[in-house]
Amino acid sequence: MNELKESNQSNEKEVKESEPLPTIRREVKTYVLRAGRMTAAQQKAYNELAPSWCIPFEEKKLNFVDIFGNTNPIVIEIGFGMGDATVEIAQANPEINYLGIEVHTPGVGKVLSEIKKRDLKNLYIIEYDALEVLDKMIGNNSVNGIHIFFPDPWPKKRHHKRRMVQRPRTDLMAQKLASTGYLYFVTDIVEYAEFALEELSLTKGLKNKYDGFAKPQTWRTQTKFERKGLAQDRQITEIVFEKK
Repeated sequence: MNELKESNQSNEKEVKESEPLPTIRREVKTYVLRAGRMTAAQQKAYNELAPSWCIPFEEKKLNFVDIFGNTNPIVIEIGFGMGDATVEIAQANPEINYLGIEVHTPGVGKVLSEIKKRDLKNLYIIEYDALEVLDKMIGNNSVNGIHIFFPDPWPKKRHHKRRMVQRPRTDLMAQKLASTGYLYFVTDIVEYAEFALEELSLTKGLKNKYDGFAKPQTWRTQTKFERKGLAQDRQITEIVFEKK
């Protein structure tokens, strides 16, 4: 995280779009929209704050300087859930700009309420399919970090095609990372970690920062989901890859 703070990548210059984007099979979704009611507070925050802090999906590349008003490093979090770690990390690192992508509206409402409560200026949200956002809205070589914390492991073998961390999805992520950018993946399912490590190792343009799995990144805030996994004696496994 300190290395990222020292990297003040300018987003004012045009990013290179010369490389062809990998083909993503969009008939295969990486998520399921599970039923879940918003609390009154979440609904109120969503209604009042979404126009200011949620960026609508459109097939147009984002200009991060226009959004954040500065050239600070950009970190994208894919699938932030209820956003416990998202808001803690954003508050602890005001010199970094964060873009959270989530499809579950209750989580979006919760993070919006925290943005107001904590007076965060460095966190925006896109409520849409993360792969579509990366493909259509994020320029190549424009992002300094990608966080993927505890994504759905899709444990049944016939569902492995739905996993977020696999090629060609990781190829797309690699294209979006700027020089020295990183991809940080955390799971409490060892089999998914082994699967992801192999897929990332085979992803063009990425290299493992560690020899195998990463050491715990102390700056990452624990989530309720993670604490639940630990209570069930699940092993937390972390992976960090960097742009070559």
